[in-house]
Amino acid sequence: MNKSYEIEICLGSSCFSRGNREVVQVIRDYLRKNHLDDKVVFKGARCMNRCSEGPFLIINGKTFIQTTLTDIEKILEKEFTEPGR
Repeated sequence: MNKSYEIEICLGSSCFSRGNREVVQVIRDYLRKNHLDDKVVFKGARCMNRCSEGPFLIINGKTFIQTTLTDIEKILEKEFTEPGR
């Protein structure tokens, strides 16, 4: 099946230490739980040069800044359950 979504997460030291380490696991669990593994390209980036806005992530070209564990599941729900997705 073609991958129709892309998630890119900053794994630079600033974002990683601010919480993206945990956010990575939440995203993996969400994709697995919702059977989206085969529809999503999920990749990390070394640094996205937006350190002051981290933790930083991009879903299908849409930027999310200061992403927290509290926010991430809500963001994923919104991005993957909108009409037409």
